[in-house]
Amino acid sequence: MKARKLGRAAVAVAGAAGLVALAAAGASAASSSPARPALKLVAGSTDVTLENVADYGVDLDLGTHVVAGNAPIEVRTTRASYNSPVVATQYVNGKPARQLPKGLVTDFSGLGKFLHITLTDAAGKKVLDKDQALCLNGEGSRTRPDAPATSPYPDGCTANPFTQGAVWGVQTGWSSRTYDGSDPVQLANGKYKATVTVSKGYRDFFKIPAADASVKLNVTIEKGDACVRGCFGAKKAAASSVALKPHAARPTGKASVPKGPKPDLRPVPAWGIVAAPGDEGTPDAAKDFLQFSATVWNAGPSPLVLDGFRRQGKDLMDAYQYFYDTHGKEVGYQNTGTLEWDGRPGHNHWHFTDFARYSLLNSKQNEVVRSQKEAFCLAATDAIDYTVKNANWHPYNTDLHTACGDHGSLSVREVLDVGNGDTYEQSLPGQSFDITNLANGTYYVQVSANPENRLYESNTKNNVALRKVILGGTKHHRTVQVPPVGVITAP
Repeated sequence: MKARKLGRAAVAVAGAAGLVALAAAGASAASSSPARPALKLVAGSTDVTLENVADYGVDLDLGTHVVAGNAPIEVRTTRASYNSPVVATQYVNGKPARQLPKGLVTDFSGLGKFLHITLTDAAGKKVLDKDQALCLNGEGSRTRPDAPATSPYPDGCTANPFTQGAVWGVQTGWSSRTYDGSDPVQLANGKYKATVTVSKGYRDFFKIPAADASVKLNVTIEKGDACVRGCFGAKKAAASSVALKPHAARPTGKASVPKGPKPDLRPVPAWGIVAAPGDEGTPDAAKDFLQFSATVWNAGPSPLVLDGFRRQGKDLMDAYQYFYDTHGKEVGYQNTGTLEWDGRPGHNHWHFTDFARYSLLNSKQNEVVRSQKEAFCLAATDAIDYTVKNANWHPYNTDLHTACGDHGSLSVREVLDVGNGDTYEQSLPGQSFDITNLANGTYYVQVSANPENRLYESNTKNNVALRKVILGGTKHHRTVQVPPVGVITAP
């Protein structure tokens, strides 16, 4: 603020010649930026107060940030296959520059053990010794006037168990909050001293000077109320309420499927698999179910764009898929089925029919149970691979409120953008698999994308994924073993 006030005062008395001189000076300063570390650890304040919530603990958010110097810090992480480890590479000017040392990054949640935090109490006794990961895509902002106005990097580092590629970065002159949202710690109320330090492996890799790699803080922990995760969740949901807009009217002219880029829908193996009895007090209480999550993603290079236009007076819309050339210009369309209104509690929105199909197969891979889930509202719920061509790092429709419409809608637009996946949790009877009368043994959860081939894709040979499961136990005590898929052990 001080520099801006001085600049405005100078302009007020400079006259035309002075304006030219100022412009020349600014250009010279821009071309010779002062020396800055590539990445620097800073504290928002040296005095930090944290809330201690009963039966929860303390979120160790110390208000520290990393700040990029005279160039962006960009890291791309990839997995060649489900059998391969994660490889992290620093990119410079959009090109791979050097790989991070093995062991620093082991998954898609961020830079592992980036920070080391120690806390000592008023008596000087060490009461906490903890590592924290860093998401370069964490909450951030510009830190100086010459920083670019926007950042291109994605929001957050959340990952699906079968994520295959991620992009993390801090824009030039921007910050990224270091708090990783990890589990709360248990500490007594009182006064503490904290030391936060960038771990040696990252100091060496990013060449961070010792003076820029550590901060000391005064920490006060006091009693807090219970509005911690709940308030944050409500705020986050409200922030993602931008709706996609369909065309103003149904397409006209001859329908066509032009040559050129198209979406490529691919399922990942089912995950989050558990066996559970039906809810007490319901007709399903006497049954057992296999619950699971299923994700279908778009590997691109073109988005899947569907517009639905309502049939007058009916709870049904005609669905149209749109096609785009390599420059993103719309070049054609085709009718691809329907969208139907689902008015059941928990839904109340428009579903595209036959986007995916979920089946339970026996050991001979014959279908024994089919999920009744067959219609979907498309939303970019999971980042699966942001390193593929044309991946959209900032999809608009990240929850069901942004694209699914309501009962009064005359039209809707549903999109599955490149690099993004749509995940559904099959936990309700009818959607999950009824395994009450199935014998113990080996089965496969099959996830099929575009099962009726109503959508136009660049490749339909990769539309099926299988996940092996082994059922055991007895009624209402059914067990399920889920073998790993390559190096991925998430059940």
